[in-house]
Amino acid sequence: QVQLVESGGGLVQADGSLRLSCAASGTLFSFLVMDWYRQAPGKQRELVAGFTKGGTTYAEYVKGRFTISRDNAKNTVYLQMNSLKPEDTAVYYCHARLRVGVQDYWGQGTQVTVSL
Repeated sequence: QVQLVESGGGLVQADGSLRLSCAASGTLFSFLVMDWYRQAPGKQRELVAGFTKGGTTYAEYVKGRFTISRDNAKNTVYLQMNSLKPEDTAVYYCHARLRVGVQDYWGQGTQVTVSL
């Protein structure tokens, strides 16, 4: 069973930075396609950043501010968030799916709160 554990969330002032981490276990890390989603209260869960066959993809509202990266030696994916805005406030979720197969997995989420 694949398990994903997020960390790094917290309270930060507008224009501040946070780095989220997602540690994966239960399968070879190279078998996983990783993404970051977020969900604000009363809102739909939305894709924030992810890896594609050709590189990375970002939601329009985070381009130039967020960066997704992957450290295979640590079985961890990161989301570096700079120039944070109050509208970035949400629970951020790590997501993964196997490169071969249709099963997908979610972490427990980590709260990010951006104050004025």
